[in-house]
Amino acid sequence: MSADEFASSVELGLRLAKRIRYAKYSSASPAAPPQLQAISRSSSAHYQPAAAAASSMPSAPMLYAVIKDPAIVDNPDICSYQPYVHGRCDPPALIPLEMHALSLHISCFFDTAFLTLQARWRLHCVTASKTCECRIALPINHQASVLGVEVDVAETSYATQMVFSHDKATQHRPHDTLFLKHHIYTVTLPQVHGGSFVNVTANWSQKLLFDKGLFTLHIPFTFPHYVNPVIKTGDQRETIQLNVNCGPNTQLLCNSASHPFKEVMRQVGKLGFIYDCQVKSWSMSDISFTYKVSSSDISSGLFLQSPPVNDVDQRGMFCLYIFPGNRKVFRKSVIFVVDISGSMLGSPLDSVKNAVLAALSGLDKQDNFNIVAFNEETNAFSQEMEPATEEAIQNAHQWINKNFTAEGGTNFFRPLNQALEMLATTSELVPQIVFITDGSVLDERQICNVLSDHFAEARSAFTRISTFGIESIEYRMERIFDAASSIILANIKIETSATTDKLEIYPRHIPDLTSTTPVFISGRYSGKFPEFVKVTGELADGSKFTQDMKPLPANDIPLDKVFARRDIDLLTANAWLTQSKQLEEKVARLSMQTGFPSEYTHMILVQTNNDEKAPDVAKSIKILGNGEVPKVTDFEGQKIILMGDTSIGFGDLASTASNVAPGRDSTKSSEPILVKAASNCCSAFLDRCCCMCFIQALSRVNDQCAVAFTQLCSALACVGCLSCCFDLCDSCSELCG
Repeated sequence: MSADEFASSVELGLRLAKRIRYAKYSSASPAAPPQLQAISRSSSAHYQPAAAAASSMPSAPMLYAVIKDPAIVDNPDICSYQPYVHGRCDPPALIPLEMHALSLHISCFFDTAFLTLQARWRLHCVTASKTCECRIALPINHQASVLGVEVDVAETSYATQMVFSHDKATQHRPHDTLFLKHHIYTVTLPQVHGGSFVNVTANWSQKLLFDKGLFTLHIPFTFPHYVNPVIKTGDQRETIQLNVNCGPNTQLLCNSASHPFKEVMRQVGKLGFIYDCQVKSWSMSDISFTYKVSSSDISSGLFLQSPPVNDVDQRGMFCLYIFPGNRKVFRKSVIFVVDISGSMLGSPLDSVKNAVLAALSGLDKQDNFNIVAFNEETNAFSQEMEPATEEAIQNAHQWINKNFTAEGGTNFFRPLNQALEMLATTSELVPQIVFITDGSVLDERQICNVLSDHFAEARSAFTRISTFGIESIEYRMERIFDAASSIILANIKIETSATTDKLEIYPRHIPDLTSTTPVFISGRYSGKFPEFVKVTGELADGSKFTQDMKPLPANDIPLDKVFARRDIDLLTANAWLTQSKQLEEKVARLSMQTGFPSEYTHMILVQTNNDEKAPDVAKSIKILGNGEVPKVTDFEGQKIILMGDTSIGFGDLASTASNVAPGRDSTKSSEPILVKAASNCCSAFLDRCCCMCFIQALSRVNDQCAVAFTQLCSALACVGCLSCCFDLCDSCSELCG
């Protein structure tokens, strides 16, 4: 289901929910039967406008009833005897459920937050004798990872688990996903009885934004008014607990908060807050919390942690961080390498234009820039680097509008090689390449190896390469460019007395320190960790930076979880480049241990009875990536449901070669189309006729009219509307008895 379909289904669900009556002697008049939208054969005209769709997307954790048969919508406690609704909802309607309890626990460590949501919903919109699916929706940011979901419903429990997936990385399933627009995570629960309470516990992690010493946490937490229960079953309490821990050698200051938090703990490097209140309505604003790491200059720290008992790697762990201070920034020399192949036609290329133009306007006059557009050929704005003067940027605007035309195929190597040659003469400026594409090519590994060899042999400044896909490119490029424009410490190195075989460092190439991105380095060590570690780098004024650090115990900071996402990403990239099965298995084990998704694991939903122990299927089930495994299977008497994909993938060569734009699928199944086409006439007829009015109208026609109506249906069948008329006549027979 796409985001537009989701929003349209919620709009339909809200109209269906008006059928529910909450009291036997309610003064409210019975709700009119909902206007089910007709399905157009030629377009998605039944979808809501963009503004309405945006307002229907979840802005807080939500639970929806998935309604396929509108006749089951009713109060489970008191039957309201609403007029019968004929037809089915395709796609299903989504009715937001009423929420009866809510608590959120947040733990922040450096730039990572771990969140645990506990909420209680009631299936208030389905009659007690019927069942329906329920869908959980968690709005998260693009740097968040869902770690697990647990659900208790009556005598049944559900829990997600990660299992190893053979050959998953070679499969491209863009529509087999648990995400809507890459930032709304959904989980569908099997049949739930009307009137049941659904207890949900969801765990996820997300990154905090950092800028000039301030960490900012933002969580979507704006609940719509219709999730407030009409009939309250007890005290309606809202609890938010927030803890911050950045280590014993940091000074933390709370800067701002969206909710009236009460401070309950303050120690060196630690802060604790709580918000616990009885409310009449759930939170109407997002959670926003900002805290400051108090330091006027570059500061650093080093922490050690023993491996957990269940850790697949029993070596010790270490974490090194460097926070920025008030220092002079480097000047830069940047080249934008932009894909203008045929698949970029339309909104992808428009987004790229806006992002590049915004980045150009943010250049300093002392910076240099250039632009290389490519498809099968390359076209450069200038044959050499241009100073970022007002005139040059204006000329670049005109050149972009003229030359950014989507056509042709895709060739990565030539434009990258051309950009590297242009930057070869860079001396005092930091060289950077911003590479933007929507495609995937056959020789990607060869290109990476060539670039690696080039950097190993280069005697000039090390070139930074930032790569972008198309999704949310404007926002992400703005963040990256803010960082690129504020580098204060470059060419960072770690010096230690330990031999290289005793230390495993992530990342291997340490990124620059900027005023918007602190540096975090993690890794493993064997034996005894060195007593002192030295960090060195180059400052913008040409001087050398040196700082000695003494390791401290991590204590309450779970380093294995805080840096799991980084480790998985780096190991996955290395596994892809080297095609190492050993690294793939290492990533899979780390994913199953920490709960973070990866390219080599798959998420499943395990259903158990509450009086039974949930099986650990992660070590016993391996999901093949060839599409032959059924969506539902049994394991030791328990139902195992194969869920959608939570990973990103490695690109699609076939789609790139065919110039298929991102988000489009040329091989959609024809079955849904046939179902919708066959139901078009019937749904259009029934959607516009109140069932009771139609019954009354039929009771007033004579036999000759009924015969004429039957003959009309037969005539329509002769001209190719047979399936439509069968549906229509079936409905008529039900109405007429």
